[in-house]
Amino acid sequence: MSRMLVVTAVEAERDAVCRYLGAETGGVRGDLVGLTPVSIAQTPGGEVVVTAGGVGPASAAATTALLAATAAAESSPFDLLVCAGIGGGFSIDPGELVCATAALFGDLGAETDAPDGFTSAPELGFGVDNYPTAATISAEFAQRCGAVLGPILTITTVTGTAATASFRRRHHPGVLAEGMEGAGVAAAAAATGSLFTEIRAISNHVGPRNRDAWQIPRALDALADAFAAITAAPW
Repeated sequence: MSRMLVVTAVEAERDAVCRYLGAETGGVRGDLVGLTPVSIAQTPGGEVVVTAGGVGPASAAATTALLAATAAAESSPFDLLVCAGIGGGFSIDPGELVCATAALFGDLGAETDAPDGFTSAPELGFGVDNYPTAATISAEFAQRCGAVLGPILTITTVTGTAATASFRRRHHPGVLAEGMEGAGVAAAAAATGSLFTEIRAISNHVGPRNRDAWQIPRALDALADAFAAITAAPW
């Protein structure tokens, strides 16, 4: 049976992923700060393990790496690592879904005298900021849940102005959404040789910060529906 690890940022996202899966809550694995109990579900597609790993790429990477290493040591490795949650959409409306073709660090680099005042880590000659997803799996998941396929940014400061949104678009043409954990999970997947993808349910448009316009319940509902569809058959 296939095993999938799903890493969200917060408990509300974790609970949405688990909503229709009949998950049972287990105990904390390890003593990593921010690691919450895992929830385990047996679905038609295989076993799904879900955890809220904390906000941001560092927490997400640490949680993912710890759980992946623990599973491998127990001779029950995960076949797929998934970052999931809600996020902002660049050209995608609230309530819609994006399945990543790549997880991209949006702000990994340095302030420089470049025209936009920023040079990415790879352009500086060090670091990786682009993690492709498992293409076949991403396409299959997108088809099952009705998601759009495209790149998703990982940022450590949520975009809150039109100027920053424009900057993100210029540096990452074709980007569809942004979140705060995807590239962290992807880095852990790369380090452990695991397959990876990311799924975001859109709660707001990327741009000027307007909490009144955010549609978080709608996005969480979409996330719950997505995982019900994704896990209905083997992956």
